[in-house]
Amino acid sequence: MMKIQQLYSTSLILIAGLAMFFPCNLIMGEDTNSLKISVDGGPLVNEAVLFSFDDHAIPWRNNLKLTPVSATKHSANPVLRRGAENAPDHGHAILYGSVLHIGGKYRMWYLGMFETDLKSGQAPGWWRPMCYAESDDGIKWTKPELGLVEFKGNKKNNICLINSTVPSLVKVNDFLSVIYEPNEPNPKHRYKCAYIAHPPFDDVRGGRSGIGPDERRWTAFICATSADGLTWNVVGDRPMNAGGERFEVSSLYRYGNFYYAHGQLISPWAGRMDGSDVGRAMLCYRSSDFKNWSRAKAFSFARPGQLVATPVHGQQTHMGAGMWNRGNVIVGLYGMWQDAEKKPQDGRYWNQGVSVDLGLIVSNNGIHFREPVPDFKVISRGKKGDWDSIALLQGHAFVNVGDKTMMWYSHWDTGGKLRNMEIGLATMRRDGFGYLSRKFPDSSAHFVTTTFEAQNQAKLFINANDVSKRTPLMIELYDEFDKPIPAFSGKNAAQITESGTRTSIVWPTQKNAGLPRKRKLSARVTYPNSGDPQVYAIYIGK
Repeated sequence: MMKIQQLYSTSLILIAGLAMFFPCNLIMGEDTNSLKISVDGGPLVNEAVLFSFDDHAIPWRNNLKLTPVSATKHSANPVLRRGAENAPDHGHAILYGSVLHIGGKYRMWYLGMFETDLKSGQAPGWWRPMCYAESDDGIKWTKPELGLVEFKGNKKNNICLINSTVPSLVKVNDFLSVIYEPNEPNPKHRYKCAYIAHPPFDDVRGGRSGIGPDERRWTAFICATSADGLTWNVVGDRPMNAGGERFEVSSLYRYGNFYYAHGQLISPWAGRMDGSDVGRAMLCYRSSDFKNWSRAKAFSFARPGQLVATPVHGQQTHMGAGMWNRGNVIVGLYGMWQDAEKKPQDGRYWNQGVSVDLGLIVSNNGIHFREPVPDFKVISRGKKGDWDSIALLQGHAFVNVGDKTMMWYSHWDTGGKLRNMEIGLATMRRDGFGYLSRKFPDSSAHFVTTTFEAQNQAKLFINANDVSKRTPLMIELYDEFDKPIPAFSGKNAAQITESGTRTSIVWPTQKNAGLPRKRKLSARVTYPNSGDPQVYAIYIGK
């Protein structure tokens, strides 16, 4: 059988061509065939989405309320289980990792652990192998024999190979974020990743020069690139946080001119604006070339309870967020950490009793995030006795297929027993994180989006439910001064008379769905006087 890495290498051109059909799941580079759409002066993208929960994309609202929606867990969970004895993921298989949908194939990068005993709270040898799995449906997964890394005397395993001149930099220990840029000019760099390693200070050129308490090892932020996602090369010979300061990187994406890497920091490395302790919070590095990263960091997100005058006891933001780059907006699931009510008596497991659910955050600049509905749980830990009853771990694992959004996550046994630390799937209506509906019945209701502009031919689509010929939505176009454009408003407005996740908005006088080019526009959506339509999102695309 041909080795899998050869298959992926020879099909790379095909994958890049197919990638344009999955713009919501890929980090896209410059594309001469792209639509070049900008939202509110943001970066040019192939498709823009204006979510109902995004009050920057839809800032102007009259008599409307947002109803957030929780995902539904799959009945087959956990869909990816740990391996058999002597497998690299026998100890656990967790989605401190990513799922991408490329060329009709679901591809997963996750972390394994090959022993069931933890020493000092860490994986043996500070190494959790970067493992790979793939699937045709996102539910049934296979773990191909890559033949790349020798493990327990043979190469019959699914461990990805990472190369570096500094051996300790290749030992992934925590969070792994993978992105794919099919339009990257250098084919060897089309896959990019960031992960946490723990190299000794003496093992890295320059040693320690950072601030904060001394430690035996770096909590190091490492970057790598790959042609096929299976064989990787570390960027440079030092961690990206080369000053020596701790940083637990947990995400990677490109927004506009920069790559952004968010991660977790705690006091004393992180603090509130006045320097006071904040606990686990999300901070961000940036880079314009994926080689040289900023020394300064941006404070990106903390839970509301962490920032009030008297912080909510035990409330923290765990491992930043699993990110979904939608071009003009970044959506994330973050860890809603809550300390145990009482400190555990067993000192070996300091986090025993900690619980974590997953909440929704959003960003319109790639740096700063906010919660649409504070403390709302998109994916909740299970009930007592369920496989995922203790704490959940988010991944960069979002895929839109048909009318469904799929999200993968993991279970974390904070008691240190590694019980059920495997990977599950949750689903919802496509982009169905929340919807706008009328707040007070029998009263007028509408919203107006922020401005958007298309450099070439684009169309408008709507994701809405409970719409009919008796209860239609009216869509109009306004200019940048909030004035109606006659050819697309009033008697020339479009009518949406059926539900759907991507219904084309056709302008009656134009006889098509085309938008005016190179003009700042906004969309006004007016609700009918009866019924209860629900709007999830507006799309500008093709």
